[in-house]
Amino acid sequence: MSTQHLEAPRKPPWLKVRFPGGPNYVEMKNLMRGLELHTVCEEAHCPNIGECWENRTATFMILGAVCTRRCAYCAVISGMPVGLDLHEPVRLAEAVQRMGLKHVVITSVNRDDLPDGGAAIFAACIRRVREKNPDCTIEVLVPDFKGSIESVAKVMAARPDVFNHNIETVPRLYRRVRSGGRYQRALDLLKEAKAINAEVLTKSGMIVGMGERFDELLQTMRDLREISCDILTIGQYLRPSQEHIVMDRYYTPEEFARLKEAGMAMGFKHVESGPLVRSSYHAWEQVQSAGASAAASI
Repeated sequence: MSTQHLEAPRKPPWLKVRFPGGPNYVEMKNLMRGLELHTVCEEAHCPNIGECWENRTATFMILGAVCTRRCAYCAVISGMPVGLDLHEPVRLAEAVQRMGLKHVVITSVNRDDLPDGGAAIFAACIRRVREKNPDCTIEVLVPDFKGSIESVAKVMAARPDVFNHNIETVPRLYRRVRSGGRYQRALDLLKEAKAINAEVLTKSGMIVGMGERFDELLQTMRDLREISCDILTIGQYLRPSQEHIVMDRYYTPEEFARLKEAGMAMGFKHVESGPLVRSSYHAWEQVQSAGASAAASI
């Protein structure tokens, strides 16, 4: 039986955010348009866009705005992308310089139409940003590259500071939530990145409220720690439209706190867990916290 038209529970007060529109937000929006760049903040309808853009932080989305996959939870447009913008890394590096960023997050749509899944453009972006902004740390949030070890190696050769791939959900829900992905493939991607360069922080994220059980979340967290994943983010799923998977329930701030406590006890260097948390939310603070945790353990 289809559940597409079930009513979602009423949004609790802790999920209400201020409508974006401050001066920095407007300046950021104009900058993105002027340089013909995309952000996941806009394309994925992130609830934190007002806070982050007002604080002059953004997650750049490269390789266009059309994704070759159609995940049941994601608001990014799906379809068949056209072409490849080889000048995108140059414009991205310029934007980072003009914004004066200390930490930049670079992500992308899935580009299954490309032989390497877009890994070469990721690598070029890392190199260009570093050339123009030597003091800026660089985080990449990559697709799964269909499990290509060569693509992972290509990105890692450019030496990002953080290699991120979101596992998103628990194994039982993968076929329904992320039909184009594979749970073990996501784990293997992070494991390979760490094997290539153990000094690079690895990171993953989960969204909750799609029908998973609490014990399944804990097991997924253990699976991530078994491959030495350093940083974990956990946030609430918010249904983008009636066409997306129905939300099961809202987690309370207390439940997010329990997940954070459990994750830190498992050995993650940093866990960002809360209703409005997304993968790159407070990313700069996450890297600082993980680095401090690593230094303290030496």
